[in-house]
Amino acid sequence: MTSSIVAVVFDWAGTMVDFGCMAPVEALLQAFDGEGVAITESEARADMGVAKRDHVRALLAAPRIAGAWRAARDASPTEDDVTRIHDALEPLMRVAAGRHGELIPGAADLFAALRADGVRVGSSTGYTRAMMTDILPAAAAQGYAPEVVICAGETAAGRPSPLMMWKALSDLRAWPAKACVKIDDSTVGVAEGVAAGTWSIGLSGSGNGVGLGFAAYTALEPAKRAEKVAKSADALYAAGADYVVETVADLAPILREIETRIRAGDRPGG
Repeated sequence: MTSSIVAVVFDWAGTMVDFGCMAPVEALLQAFDGEGVAITESEARADMGVAKRDHVRALLAAPRIAGAWRAARDASPTEDDVTRIHDALEPLMRVAAGRHGELIPGAADLFAALRADGVRVGSSTGYTRAMMTDILPAAAAQGYAPEVVICAGETAAGRPSPLMMWKALSDLRAWPAKACVKIDDSTVGVAEGVAAGTWSIGLSGSGNGVGLGFAAYTALEPAKRAEKVAKSADALYAAGADYVVETVADLAPILREIETRIRAGDRPGG
């Protein structure tokens, strides 16, 4: 090993694949349309990063959506409704993920560099294992294959708890936490890393905070893009991020700085 970083754990959509975190939004919109209760893209993005069952539950609890549900169904949403929508969401997610399965520019190169330095690489995600069925081989074919993948429902609690992160580090046999890094585009994913005691890096441009596909993102007028990225970065810092960059392509110098700080005895959050 040549790096003082022991392990890096990445999120998926908006971090390593699916620039703009588009697939879960599309699937959620379709799932709720199927129930006769439309939701907006901004509503779908509000709790992005949590386990999808928790995400559906939060959407049904939102006052506007709960009111629309009562108007359409003459009843308040129940846990049975959560289960039905979640179960319908899984195949929709697989289809949407297939449309948005391209690696974010720089992801494969960073993965290769980390492995060359002896850094263990894992992932945690709000997607279920079934939702990841097609994503994993597609990512591997593009040059990204983390050693460990922890999915929603595989720990007693999901984000922002540290349990998925701790399971990933345990399965990687990676410790201490202060020598490990979590990288995520969502505020709850950043908070997951903070709670786990690792360094936490937020991605302000490629993920849910801006919520635009790569073409739309790069086509934005520079001042407007800077405004959106800054707002996204503020939220990630507020969640506890040690560092924030726009995309995975910008991570290499930050990881080198963290390597230096680990060797100096610095700890996350310092």
